[in-house]
Amino acid sequence: MAAKDYLAEERRNPAFDLHAMTNLIYGGPEKAEKWKELSRLVAADPVFRKDDKYHLSRPEAFKRALEKVKQAYKRVHELGLDAADSRLFRVLVDELQGSDLHHGMFIPTIEGQGTEEQKAKWLPLANSYAILGCYAQTEMGHGSNVQGLETTADYDITTQEFVINSPTLTSTKWWPGGLGKFSTHAVVFARLRTKGADHGVHPFIVQLRSLDDHRSLPGITVGDIGTKFGLGAYFTVDNGLLRLDHVRVPRDQLLMRYAKVSPDGTYSKPPHAKLAYGAMVYVRAGIVEGAGHYLAKAVTIATRYNAVRRQFGGKVGLETQIIEYKTQQHRLFPLLASAYAFTFTGKWMRKLYTEVIDQLNRGDVSGLPEVHASTAGLKALTTSFTADGIEECRKLCGGNGYLMASGLPDLYCAYVPACTYEGDNYILFLQVARYLMKVASQLANGEKPSGAAQYLGDAQRLCSVQCPAKSAADFLRPEVQLEALSARAARLVIGNGMRIQGAKNFEKAIADSAVEMVRMSRAHCQQIVVSKFIEQVQGDIEGRGVRDQLVLLCNLYAVSQIEANLGDLLEVGYLKPKQASWVHEALAELLIQVRPQAVNLVDAFSFSNHYLGSALGRYDGDVYTDLYARAWKEPLNSTDVVDGYTEHLRPLIKQQVWPVHSRL
Repeated sequence: MAAKDYLAEERRNPAFDLHAMTNLIYGGPEKAEKWKELSRLVAADPVFRKDDKYHLSRPEAFKRALEKVKQAYKRVHELGLDAADSRLFRVLVDELQGSDLHHGMFIPTIEGQGTEEQKAKWLPLANSYAILGCYAQTEMGHGSNVQGLETTADYDITTQEFVINSPTLTSTKWWPGGLGKFSTHAVVFARLRTKGADHGVHPFIVQLRSLDDHRSLPGITVGDIGTKFGLGAYFTVDNGLLRLDHVRVPRDQLLMRYAKVSPDGTYSKPPHAKLAYGAMVYVRAGIVEGAGHYLAKAVTIATRYNAVRRQFGGKVGLETQIIEYKTQQHRLFPLLASAYAFTFTGKWMRKLYTEVIDQLNRGDVSGLPEVHASTAGLKALTTSFTADGIEECRKLCGGNGYLMASGLPDLYCAYVPACTYEGDNYILFLQVARYLMKVASQLANGEKPSGAAQYLGDAQRLCSVQCPAKSAADFLRPEVQLEALSARAARLVIGNGMRIQGAKNFEKAIADSAVEMVRMSRAHCQQIVVSKFIEQVQGDIEGRGVRDQLVLLCNLYAVSQIEANLGDLLEVGYLKPKQASWVHEALAELLIQVRPQAVNLVDAFSFSNHYLGSALGRYDGDVYTDLYARAWKEPLNSTDVVDGYTEHLRPLIKQQVWPVHSRL
């Protein structure tokens, strides 16, 4: 007998073609079908089981993760998957592992910063797992300030080797994933010094462990930094520490696509200081796309559970689905819209990355400042919002959201480090601020910005125009939405530009205005996301009703962003109080329109039960059966009488804890 679908009523008469929406999300029918096919293959493989992950000790969980790394490698080769499908397969295994940094940072860094000879040597080894790598940049005393790293690499002309050393405790490499126990090699960032000159931080390939027995090599002190926040999520990642005691590596293990050191120690600087940013831009572009994906997972769980869970609402008959409550909708549906918005923004980021890499390969570095600002700012915006959004989804699921069985605590713990790695979000917003201040300076000189900052070319009008809305319905017009967010960002950019204009010390001026600078940068990035969502909606879209649903979600995202920032819009004088009240009305109407299709809209992400790993997010909605079954898998329930009863509980119950003293 087929399992009952407790969400069947929610799925009745969908207003759009779900397959077409899924195809759009994944980039076409072939890619969507591949996602589904690989989902089925991963779920069917017992090695990739997830049902007991919260009951394992850390050593057990780490060993299980290593087994999954090996099995994934085996299955990828048995299936003959290409690089893109291999990545999908590893995503669907849904286990944070040391191999994530091997594929996500070690290999891309060699691809982006290695010479053709270096790539020919190292990439076949890395791609075949003959060597396992990580990305050792962050130090115990230095994170986002890469230029402050202390690890040194002194060139020895007599042996044509670099001597890499950790001179202080704070120079200890600290946090790199895969470093502690997994990796045999690392891309180590160190200060390149030759002929008495310090040329700043550069990447070196350093072997850490023997390829015969995996023991650490002489001069290498390497290990795991310890258990992190939360249960389960990062148990399986060996975030590591590394100290190097005058470790020698050959000259050709400096990655020299851009910066070079000749045999006689002559240093040749790259043609542009930021050419080496390619790998970082690649990673940040992936993080933006991943934000939409992680948020979609959380929203899928919360939406399905909110449609199943009933609470209050009458003395007779069924209680009310909690998804019907306006407070739930106001918290949940904008997150659903945000998941779609970030997904499409991530696709734009990937395209932008490809275009910039093509430019770099032609020697054109003109697009680097803009792409650096966009990737930095959108990484900061989307990861902060997604981390908060996952936690909000947990709260939306009430007490059961706190259970590991819900999948949400694990999802949060897995995701929240994204707010810190690849640049602390507030530091990244300040980097965007520097770029925007330069744009403001260029505007004063009559220059017009391009790319994502192009709207600032209309700053003069945006700084004086008043919102044209005459009713709540006007806020459903994309031109009104975009102008509102553009006017807010432009006024903050121009206002801050005027404030620091003529400052003797630019960096100090930025630092003194840091709070306003972050506010400005966030506004700029929110404008980008809305503009890219609108572009997606106005492009070519196939499938019955798909465009209508995307228009609805785009409206919801844009209006929710306007509502969240009404204070700014009123403060800068763009909106009048009455218009602010219309924003609330518009949002309330959009929530009503989204409600009938909420479950179908999360179904379009096509997440399997195995991939979600959640009793609350089951496709069939059979939540309570699953929760009950999972409870009996808890090791504490393996015996009726708990271990420790005889030694500790029984003496309490039998009043045998305190000795009986005779009366004096």
